[in-house]
Amino acid sequence: MGKKLFWAVLVIALAGPATLYFWMESETPQPQEPRPPVPPAKPAIRYPIGPDEDTQPALGDTNNAVGDALAKLLGQSFDSLFKRQQIVRRIVATIDNLPRENLPLQSIPVKSTPGSFLTSGTGESLAVSPENASRYLSYVRLAEVVPVEALVRVYKRFYPIFQTEYQDLGYPDKYFNDRLVEVIDHLLATPDIQSPVLLTQPNIIYQFADPKLERLSAGQKIMLRIGSENASKIKAKLHQIREALVSTS
Repeated sequence: MGKKLFWAVLVIALAGPATLYFWMESETPQPQEPRPPVPPAKPAIRYPIGPDEDTQPALGDTNNAVGDALAKLLGQSFDSLFKRQQIVRRIVATIDNLPRENLPLQSIPVKSTPGSFLTSGTGESLAVSPENASRYLSYVRLAEVVPVEALVRVYKRFYPIFQTEYQDLGYPDKYFNDRLVEVIDHLLATPDIQSPVLLTQPNIIYQFADPKLERLSAGQKIMLRIGSENASKIKAKLHQIREALVSTS
């Protein structure tokens, strides 16, 4: 019994330090290899454009192709109202800027409306003239008659080109169709002003007398300048376009 006790004590004496060593090794934090930073996830696409067998790649002289497709859809009114040069970039830049404070005139795809901005009254009664709305009738009538399904079909066909132009504007990780739906919603939220829209003229440029209206975006100010009846018709068409865009997802 004495020998057995001796060997048991010896085994414990020898094994104890080894066990303690391995236990300490397992409990002691080991230096970790630095992990590469995780790249931020791309924003999820809210309104994807479904695949279209006629979709065109972003190659070649695409502006002429888009211009020809729109001219075929809109008829003779297209060349009298729109600028063909760099039309895709103009459309993308204009849509992106509509919710902002300023809309660079050199980037818009439509030609200038005929005549000058019309006002009525003076002093505190200075307002947008009811006659001013007639300057926009050509665009409003065209918007009313354009077939939404055919328009969206052209848009889907050339969507890669629109997306490429949007990325080139500085949005490599964003989706142009999401921005388009967002801008439509923004324009639809334009307040409906039935009464005369009062103005001030602190310098050459007219401003809205109501500070809330003056703080509106460039796109919403356009909706006010074209008159409530025209704006109502444009909103109705925008509702239809939005529904068609979202239903393609």
